[in-house]
Amino acid sequence: MLLRFTWPVIAAALAAAMTGCFNSAQPVSEIHGHAMGSTYSIKWVDGSDTPPPAALKASVEELLAEFDSEVSTWRTDSHLARFNAAPAGSCEEMPASVLELVALATSLNERSGGAFDVTVGPLLELWGFHGSPRRQVVPEPDELAAALERVGQRHLRIQGSTLCKDAPVMVDLSGIAAGYMVDRVAEHLLAEGITSYMVEITGELKAAGRKPGGSPWRIAVEEPRNDRRMAQVIIPLDGYGVSTSGDYRNYFERDGQRYSHTFDPVSGRPVSHQLAAVTVLHPSTAEADGLSTILLVKGPSDGWDYAVKNGIAALLVIRMGDGFVSRSTPRFRSLKRGKE
Repeated sequence: MLLRFTWPVIAAALAAAMTGCFNSAQPVSEIHGHAMGSTYSIKWVDGSDTPPPAALKASVEELLAEFDSEVSTWRTDSHLARFNAAPAGSCEEMPASVLELVALATSLNERSGGAFDVTVGPLLELWGFHGSPRRQVVPEPDELAAALERVGQRHLRIQGSTLCKDAPVMVDLSGIAAGYMVDRVAEHLLAEGITSYMVEITGELKAAGRKPGGSPWRIAVEEPRNDRRMAQVIIPLDGYGVSTSGDYRNYFERDGQRYSHTFDPVSGRPVSHQLAAVTVLHPSTAEADGLSTILLVKGPSDGWDYAVKNGIAALLVIRMGDGFVSRSTPRFRSLKRGKE
């Protein structure tokens, strides 16, 4: 099974830098496989009535396959693909997953002043971060203006069980889709009687409960380096999702200028600040997914102010000369210490 999504330009690296700290000598079950063009991994502590790994793997992959048929932008027969192919002024019946994701995206868009937008696909293609051939060049002003006419979450609305658009926009939910499915799989585990688990899908991650011996699940946040991967901080998790967005692996350079694949959806241009990566902790992994993108778009100053004002647990990694400096919000520091 191959589930593939076009990652929007503002979604950055998501949490691909996240890895779970795990002692394989402990009596913990594990399954893994392919999901959304990448991989998934689930670890859990067995109980007396929990299903065997093979059965759990089958049920999880059934969930992932159903989700793929609903929101994938890589297949023409998905519900979302059919919506994207429909003309402006039309409405299409949508499954609950699409409606829930669009509702969350709308909330994130409104709360952030437009820093999160699921219709930025035309910008991604224009700047050469998607499509074939990939012509990574700086577009002309008239090209940018034309692309921006096909961007704007304000053109979407939910009407009952349908999704409607009043402009020829195309929706890509990848910026929160992985986090959403992490939450869905976590709910599935709870329904199967599993209360201690760690779920990771394409780098988005959530953990709850305790491992045998009483120790918490822990994850390592990567230092944003191009040459090698290094753990920057270790965080205990219990009931929280984790998402990391960064621009340090996907960019191009022209005439000495660095163009990140992280975009300001309002201006249609790549952000040019020094914020390299953002990690967010939140009880909702989908929410963490979107918030990490919002903070990355807003930058080191405005992003920090937004996170502190809204009580977001966030770690900001900022370029400083040839290296990086980290800045964590009070809420993040509290969770890092394992305190609520």
